[in-house]
Amino acid sequence: MPSFDIVSRTDLQKLDNAINVAKKEISTRYDFYNSGTELELDKKELCIRVNTDNDMRMKAIQDIIIGRSVKQGIDTSCFDFGKEHYAAGDRIRKDVKVRQGIDRELGKKIVKVIKETGMKVQASIMDEQVRVTGKKIDDLQRVMDNVKQAGLGIPLQFENYR
Repeated sequence: MPSFDIVSRTDLQKLDNAINVAKKEISTRYDFYNSGTELELDKKELCIRVNTDNDMRMKAIQDIIIGRSVKQGIDTSCFDFGKEHYAAGDRIRKDVKVRQGIDRELGKKIVKVIKETGMKVQASIMDEQVRVTGKKIDDLQRVMDNVKQAGLGIPLQFENYR
């Protein structure tokens, strides 16, 4: 029986390359000269840590991260730009989380979107992915289109299409 998996993954090597290029750009830009701006990627926690000295530079760093990620082919909806935290003195710190995987709530939304199509397919949540099975390949392709058009707010990939 034909099936495919719906997953949400970010290529960590591309993300690492984008952050390294962003670091290099920040170090060479004149408006960041002597600002003590720090940018680092924590691969274990999937978090980008930014530390700078004012809001204007923080906004510029966000734009640099987004621009460099797009050039590397990373969907920017995987970034969760949270609130800024005031660190010691006049420093501003921000942790940008990188979303990886499909959590339970999003999995339920995806299953609901699939069931609303009315096609004869089964969707089941398995860890951090959703598996869709059906008898006809055409139905599976229509399900893919409907899930893409649902606009769920995170990048989705379709794998193991058999």
